[in-house]
Amino acid sequence: MKRVCIALLSIAALTLTAAAASAQLTDEQKNDGWISIFDGKTLTGWKSNEKYEGFEIKDGAIVGKGNRNHLYYMEELQNFELKLDVKISKGGNSGVYVKSQWQDENWPVTGFELQVNSSHSDPVKTGSLYNIIKLFKAPHGDDEWFTYHLICKGRTLEVRVDGELLYIYDDPVEKAAPVSEKITEQNKRISQKGYIALQQHDPKSIPQFKNIYLKKL
Repeated sequence: MKRVCIALLSIAALTLTAAAASAQLTDEQKNDGWISIFDGKTLTGWKSNEKYEGFEIKDGAIVGKGNRNHLYYMEELQNFELKLDVKISKGGNSGVYVKSQWQDENWPVTGFELQVNSSHSDPVKTGSLYNIIKLFKAPHGDDEWFTYHLICKGRTLEVRVDGELLYIYDDPVEKAAPVSEKITEQNKRISQKGYIALQQHDPKSIPQFKNIYLKKL
């Protein structure tokens, strides 16, 4: 009987540990304007863009599965900070988009993609601003949680990984042509407002996302 009790206590302790793995906003963060946009249990406020569901929730995280799919947070944003914890499987590929327009299918063609990749054959690794700034060494390993901190303000995009500033991108297109409400080939990467989106790249890639926090500026 004693062994059974010990086993039950061990299971309970593991359950509590798993629950505690999802960090909570502190009162200081809340007072500073941060909100959580993923409750760890449902996809309320999010919408996938292909003909099937490419995401599920496991252990308090959004987990990608199957073929190409993108999960949009359905609020258009202009100036904001975004923090989220991310993990990618060995050989996997994914991304976090900001300022993208809604698309019913296909890869987002507007906004910016922050690469998530530690060992995929694509040489462009985590921290890269896809097709703009290329980094060839991942700041984390396979199946290892890291934190993206992105600040979108005006024409700039500040990128941090695990608290380290990688760069501040100052978009030259916006300098040349003010952003209008109409999305054109010239301004499509710097659309004035857009959505946050998470990427499921392919069946061999398993990205995970949790502790997704937003602060409007």
